[in-house]
Amino acid sequence: MRKLFIYFFGIVLFLGSCEDNKKASNPDSYRDETDPKTSGETKTEIKKEAEVETEKKDSTNYPEITIENVVSFLTEYGKKNPETKVLINTRFGDIEIELYRDTPLHRANFIYLVKQHYFDETFFHRVVPNFIIQAGNSDLVSTQKKRAALGKEYLLPAEIIPGRVHEYGTVSGAKEYRENPDNRTAPYEFFIFLGPKSSTTHLNGKYTIFGKVTKGMDVVEEISKVKADDGDWPLNNIYITVKVLE
Repeated sequence: MRKLFIYFFGIVLFLGSCEDNKKASNPDSYRDETDPKTSGETKTEIKKEAEVETEKKDSTNYPEITIENVVSFLTEYGKKNPETKVLINTRFGDIEIELYRDTPLHRANFIYLVKQHYFDETFFHRVVPNFIIQAGNSDLVSTQKKRAALGKEYLLPAEIIPGRVHEYGTVSGAKEYRENPDNRTAPYEFFIFLGPKSSTTHLNGKYTIFGKVTKGMDVVEEISKVKADDGDWPLNNIYITVKVLE
């Protein structure tokens, strides 16, 4: 009787192991690692790879921007990309910005850079309490590579609107420290103004104001107060990512 029991028990174990092998060889029996119900990690990795491919394809669809083609390129791009609202994400929180339609070249340029993922992994690289915070640069090699690919020498023609002045939360294009009588804007950097109007004498009429912060000035204030070196560069990098809202 005992031998008979052992015999039947062995058969059960054998059949059980066969069933396991059958399931393992069936593709339908594997857990879908891209299913959010099972594993979001693999799905995220696949999504990131797809985004990288999309970014590369988008970048190759456009010519390098130069001094000669900047107006025609951005005018045409602006017609096809009418968005005016963007979101800047930082470790301190989010900042929402509305871009003005009456500065069309600056608006189109900003949207273009956002869609080309230029700003991602750049910093708020200059902070001056009760004055401005400035973004769009970094000390990473990747930032210079992006500039070289998009257009390393172009500047934006000034779009200074009479009567428009720097106020709490306005967004303006930065300028390079060189002779610039036409007040052309350096395309890759911008600053958000916080300071009192008494400190805008050298800004008004000299820098193009092309937007305003609509939400998140508390975040701007917090960023402006971080510790910085003698060159106003934060001691701890403040990375940003930017996306188009609408």
